[in-house]
Amino acid sequence: MDRRWIQNPNRCADEYLDGIEDFIEFARRHNPGATRIRCPCRRCNNTLWETIENVGFHLVRNGMIETYSIWNLHGEQLEHASSSNATRVDNVQPIVDANDEVMDIIQDVFPFASTNMNQEEQDDVPTPIDSAEFEQYEKLLKNANQELYPGCESFSVLTAIVELMHGKIKYRMSNLCFDYFLGVFKRMLPTDNCLPKDHKQAQKVLNGLGLGYEKIHACKNNCMLFYKEHESLDTCPICNESRFKMTSQNRTTKIPQKVMRYLPLKPRLQRLYMSTHTATDMRWHQEKRVDDDVMRHPADGEAWKEFDRTFPEFAADPRNVRLGLATDGFNPYGVLNQHHSTWPIFVFPYNLPPWKCMKKEYMMMTVLITEDPGRSIDVYLRPLVDELKDLWTNGVRTYDKSTGKMFTLRAAVMWTVNDFPAYAMVSGWSTKGYMACPVCKEDVTSGWHAGKVCYLGHRRWLPWDHEWREKDKEFDGNTERRLRPREWSGDEILDQLNRLDFAPFGKTVSRIRPSTHMNWTHKPMFFELPYWSKLKLRHNLDVMHVEKNVFDTLVGTILDIEGKTKDTIKARLDLERMGIRRGLWMNRDNDKARRDLAFFSMKPNDKKEFLKFVSSVKFPDGYASNIARCVNVDGGKFTGLKSHDCHVFMQRLLPVGIRHLLPEDVVKPIILLSRFFSQLTAKNGHVSVAP
Repeated sequence: MDRRWIQNPNRCADEYLDGIEDFIEFARRHNPGATRIRCPCRRCNNTLWETIENVGFHLVRNGMIETYSIWNLHGEQLEHASSSNATRVDNVQPIVDANDEVMDIIQDVFPFASTNMNQEEQDDVPTPIDSAEFEQYEKLLKNANQELYPGCESFSVLTAIVELMHGKIKYRMSNLCFDYFLGVFKRMLPTDNCLPKDHKQAQKVLNGLGLGYEKIHACKNNCMLFYKEHESLDTCPICNESRFKMTSQNRTTKIPQKVMRYLPLKPRLQRLYMSTHTATDMRWHQEKRVDDDVMRHPADGEAWKEFDRTFPEFAADPRNVRLGLATDGFNPYGVLNQHHSTWPIFVFPYNLPPWKCMKKEYMMMTVLITEDPGRSIDVYLRPLVDELKDLWTNGVRTYDKSTGKMFTLRAAVMWTVNDFPAYAMVSGWSTKGYMACPVCKEDVTSGWHAGKVCYLGHRRWLPWDHEWREKDKEFDGNTERRLRPREWSGDEILDQLNRLDFAPFGKTVSRIRPSTHMNWTHKPMFFELPYWSKLKLRHNLDVMHVEKNVFDTLVGTILDIEGKTKDTIKARLDLERMGIRRGLWMNRDNDKARRDLAFFSMKPNDKKEFLKFVSSVKFPDGYASNIARCVNVDGGKFTGLKSHDCHVFMQRLLPVGIRHLLPEDVVKPIILLSRFFSQLTAKNGHVSVAP
C-alpha cells in the first residue's frame, strides 16, 4: 500500500484525506470491536488512546507521525527481511492490562534482567547489573506481583501506586491532598491491603524506577556547594558562614541553610533509548532529515554542521545526543512574595524530530535553584558541568531498545537559550552599561541619551553600499563609514579570559570590576567543556522575549501610553541637543515647553477605534488566549498580555489594526517588522535567505 500521503504537508489535499480513510478502515479491520485505538497524530504520538472518530479528526488537524509508515501498533505484521532491523510486533489489543504496562516499565528500566538476552556478539551483550541494581529490581518485581489485597486480580501494589501517582501529576494534586485521598482509599479497602499510607511511602516504592534527584547543600551567600571535596565541611571557607541553621540543641537533625536539587542527566538520557519508537526517533536528525536549503531543524543550521566537521568521531554515531540548555527565573508564589525567584535549568535533546524535540515530555530539568543566583549561577552548575564532561570523555553504557544492544552514549551541549539578563549570567559578559553588547564588546557604539544608555551603531552591520549609511539626520546626525565589528572566536575569548583574574563567587565579595575586565564578570564554567571554545554559536536569545519587548515598546509608543512610550520629554530634549528631527522638538511658548503629539502616535479617537477593533477579535481555541480581556478601551492601554499573546498580536493584529490610522511611512516599517518576526518564528525557512 502506497503511504506517501503521510509526508504530504497539505492536510487538506484529497490524497491526504483519502489516506486517513484508508488508515481508519485498516484500524477497524485489524481491531474488531475496539472503541478506542492509539492515535498516531503528532500530538498524541501513539501514546494516547482515542475513539476512532477522534483519531480521524486529530490526523486532519495535527498530521500523522512522518516516520509511522508501518502501522504495527494498529495490527500490521512486520516481515523478517534481511535488510530490516525491525522486530515483529504482535497485534495491539484495544484494552491494555495495567499490570502488563507496569511490567513493561520494569523491563525498560532493567533491560538486562530479561532471560532472553541476545548472545550473538560478545561485545554487544549487556553487562550484568550490580547487586544494588538487582536488589532494586527484585523489590519492584515483588511489588508488581503482590496483590493489592487478597483476591484482587486487577491491581498489584506497584500498579496501584503508578496509577495514583500518574493521576496526581496529571491533575496537579498537592502532596497534602494526595495524602488525604490515599488515606481514604486505604480505609475503603480491606484491612489487610498493602496500599501505602502517604505520598512519602509511595515514593519509596517508586525509587527503584530511577529518575530521582540529589540534595546538595549550598552556602547561604552562594559562595560554593558542599560537594565532592567540600562535602564534609560545616562552614564555608570563603565567607565563614555556617552550613546549617541555628536550631535547638535537643534537635538531632541539622537543617541546611540552603539546598540545591540536582537531577542527574545520565539516567534521563538513557531513558530516551528504553522505548523502541523514541530510540528510533533519536536518530532522526541523521537518518530521516532532508538535507536541502530549507531550515526545519537545528541540524540544518551552519553551527550544527560546523560541529560535525570539527568533531567527526562524535558525529559518526547518530545516537550521541546534542543538547540545548535554557534557564530563567520565575516567582512560583505569584504576587504573594515579589522578592522570591526560583531558577530551574533545563536541557532538551535536539536529536528528535522538530515536532518532538521541544515538547515538554522530552525537556529535562537538571538543576533547581531556590533564588536568583546572579553571576554565581556557575556555582550551581558545577555538578551538571562535571557530568557533561564525563559524558563527552567517557560516555555512559546504554541499552538501545530498538536494536537490543548496548552502546556508549555521549552527549554535548550545542548552545544555551536565554533572555538577555540570563544571557549575562551564563555567558559571563554583563549586558548592562556602555559595553553591553556581547558581540561588539569594546567596539560598541553607545552613549547617554534621554536618561539612559543607548546603542546607535546598528548601521555598521548594513552592506557597504546601503542608502541608510549616507543618511545622518534620520539617525544620529552622522553618516556611517565604519565596518562591522570583528567576530571573536571561542579560542580568542578563552585566551582573553585566562589572562584575567576574577573575584570568588558570593554575595559578600566586592563587585567592583577593573577596567581591564571590560564587561566580563566571571569566566563561564562551560569553558571547562573540551568542545565549548570550538562552537560556532554558544548562546542564543529567546525570540519570544525579544518579540515581547519590541511589541511593548512599539505599541506603547504609537498609543502614547504613559510609562510605556519612548517618546518622552527627555527624548525630545535629546533630539534638540543633537540637532536632528526638528519636527519633534519641544514647542516653547511664554517660557513654557510642551510636547505635542508625534506623527507616529495615534490621536485619541484613532486610539479608541484601534482598541475597539482589538477587543472584537476572536481566535480559535488553542491558538491564543482571549486578548479582548486584556484591552482597556477607556484607559487606552493593554494589561496582562503574556509572551504568546504579544507574539500573536505582533504578527496578526497589529499590521491590520494600524493600516488606516497612521501615516503610510509609519505603517510600512511596522508591517515589515511584523513580517520579519513572522518569518523568524516560522516552522521552516530557507537557510540562504535571511528573514
